[in-house]
Amino acid sequence: MNKNYLLIYSEQLATDVEFLCQNIKAPSNTLFQIRKSSSSVYANIREANYGQSKADMLSKFEISLKECNETEGWLKLLFNTNVINEENYKKYRNLCGRIKRILIASCKTIKAHIKK
Repeated sequence: MNKNYLLIYSEQLATDVEFLCQNIKAPSNTLFQIRKSSSSVYANIREANYGQSKADMLSKFEISLKECNETEGWLKLLFNTNVINEENYKKYRNLCGRIKRILIASCKTIKAHIKK
């Protein structure tokens, strides 16, 4: 059975961000927003795996892509305000990048199959 790296990476992102939020001092709204966006990436990818159709799967992946981009934005804000260091910022940013690349490729593939 093949590993679902998209699911693995998105679960890692949501888990890591949760642990990060438990261990940093930042405005409560920022913590709420980054938790929400990172967990949404994971939730939508899980949901997409049981989509009702290819169009439904595509929709969930596109939402995940937006949420992943939002998560990157919150991470950048945490870095810019010296809440997290550069090493942590790059670690999470790279994980988001990995997820986004897989999502973009997956969306292209699904769109190609829908057109057929």
